[in-house]
Amino acid sequence: MSTRVSANELHAFCMTALRTAGVSEAHSQITADVLVMTDTWGVFTHGTKLLRDYVKRVRGGGLRTDVEPQVVASGPAWSLVDGGSCLGHVTSVFAMQDAIERAKKSGIAYVGVKNSCHFGAAGYYAWLAAKAGLIGIAMANDIPSVAAAGSRRSVTGSNPIAYAVPNGNGDPILLDMAISTVAGGKVYAAYQRGEPIPDHWLLDSEGRPTTDSSLYPANGALTPMGDYKGYGIALLIESLSGLLTGASITWQVGSWIGSDPAKPTDHGAAFLAIDVNTIMPSDQFARRVNHLVDEIHQAPTADGVERLLLPGEREWNHRRKAMAGGIDLPSDVVAKLVGLADDLKLKAKWLGV
Repeated sequence: MSTRVSANELHAFCMTALRTAGVSEAHSQITADVLVMTDTWGVFTHGTKLLRDYVKRVRGGGLRTDVEPQVVASGPAWSLVDGGSCLGHVTSVFAMQDAIERAKKSGIAYVGVKNSCHFGAAGYYAWLAAKAGLIGIAMANDIPSVAAAGSRRSVTGSNPIAYAVPNGNGDPILLDMAISTVAGGKVYAAYQRGEPIPDHWLLDSEGRPTTDSSLYPANGALTPMGDYKGYGIALLIESLSGLLTGASITWQVGSWIGSDPAKPTDHGAAFLAIDVNTIMPSDQFARRVNHLVDEIHQAPTADGVERLLLPGEREWNHRRKAMAGGIDLPSDVVAKLVGLADDLKLKAKWLGV
């Protein structure tokens, strides 16, 4: 059974939990912003459901509360950021904002990140660029959980990538995806709800398709999206997020859930921003985007399909409903938040605690 809560109430709960765990007001604000917006999109696998695990790592010391992300090397159109093992959301917002400012001066910018942690939904950071009128791209690496074509175990992380394209006064075109067939969070969610999974999501330890979600991640590997295509994109993301930044790669990345919470995970990430206005007037670009959107919406559809949707359209519609009438949190998310409230001795009437 779902529980309905307003975005403001959920944000306040996140702030209280993070502040209770020793996170600064500013870092708590950024992290709560990312997680709650993700839930308003309906992407519950990467929203407040993860807060309990972040807090566990904060309390363990693996996520530090006494540091700020810093630019440690830079040029006009690039920089490298050391996250200092603070919350990955904080480092990622810092890095994308740096990319935006550099792109406004140079037209395009790349910002690589090392010494970070899990950063939640990549789409949030891409959206920050689109909100500022730029095209944004965000990505990160992770400990392997995805098989390669023909492998019997995990070879790459699920390595998310997202892009956002500004659309004048309309909703940005927004795609956020893992390079696996589905995000690992969906497998976890199915397991927590006691549900089987489709047989193309996961491979067992022998490389065979399985519907047993309990095998993940210790004895199962996610399948790569599009077989060798997903594997190839995973290595591109690994190159930009890990190899080029100096962050840990593949099996050297710490598990942000399963490893010692006292130790940093050293995730890598990469953020790119393109200043549309440098290449063509922003109003001209907006007209071109609107034309593209209209063309896709007017495309002939198959039986039973009202119209084609653009990437992100479903999420923006979900957010409008959530902001107007509240967020319907699934039972597995509620259980995580109740557990967090119990850990920190917090009260929240809407959670029943």
